[in-house]
Amino acid sequence: MSIVLFMALELRHLRYLLAVAEHGNFTRAAEELHISQPTLSQQIRQLERTLGTQLLDRTGRTVRLTDVGQAFAGHARGALRDLAAAEQAVHDVQDLSRGQLRLAVTPTFTAYLVGPLTAELHARHPGVTLAVRETTQDRIETGLLADEFDLGIAFRGRHLPGITATPLYTETLTLVTGARHPTADLAAPLPARELTHQHLALLSGDFATRSHIDGYLAQHGVRPRITVESNSVQALTEVVQRTPLATVLPDAVTHDHPRLSPVPLDPPLPPRTVALLERGEAYRSAAARAFTRIAGDLVHTRGYAPAPQ
Repeated sequence: MSIVLFMALELRHLRYLLAVAEHGNFTRAAEELHISQPTLSQQIRQLERTLGTQLLDRTGRTVRLTDVGQAFAGHARGALRDLAAAEQAVHDVQDLSRGQLRLAVTPTFTAYLVGPLTAELHARHPGVTLAVRETTQDRIETGLLADEFDLGIAFRGRHLPGITATPLYTETLTLVTGARHPTADLAAPLPARELTHQHLALLSGDFATRSHIDGYLAQHGVRPRITVESNSVQALTEVVQRTPLATVLPDAVTHDHPRLSPVPLDPPLPPRTVALLERGEAYRSAAARAFTRIAGDLVHTRGYAPAPQ
């Protein structure tokens, strides 16, 4: 888009077009924008005259972008996103007396990592507001690309184009038991085949961690008795502390739960590399940079195994 053309347009034209494209209807778009439908139609016509082309197909029951409109809308979304980043940069307080950070994590990290990270961030920068979302790794990556999150904590592997992964540490999964479990005081590693005789409480199948566990069990020909399945790590830790059941979770979960004990397995489950994810070309706010430093410090302080580089 040329500078002259960009100056002839106003930001409201871009927002109006994208609203109509999203709703497929002038009435609903006008309601969302809090303007009248005739005003909205007039502004879109003005935009089309400025560009010298038709952006919307109004002939069907639903208003749709034309081919040219789709191309223009893609650039319009990018322009608005870049402008939002520019505004954030202008208002970013470098001394972190205020600020905000949108963090997304995969579920197991809420059991042992999010709490300490939040505590350290608040201790160092109490003016920074933290919004935490627990979701799947796929959703984290699409959210980063859509500028819904600033940072994500998940696992290194195959990532969507545009996602940058910075290794943090190596996470190991192991058998986790409570004091009432017969293996709680076991000194030697428990052979994997012994899991056949265990009653387990495991994460449900929609977790990537459960797939990791199932792969390990299948590799060693183990078919344990799965007594409880849950989509909540907190629920599993409560169950294990109060019953003779065992679970399989990151051994770091036991660091802040004195009533839980890690039981090494032989052979151990394959380790995973925990990574800090972000959009490669995104503006990094002062809060994001501070959080990255805090994460590195915390990993070192807690003695987590270094990540392979």
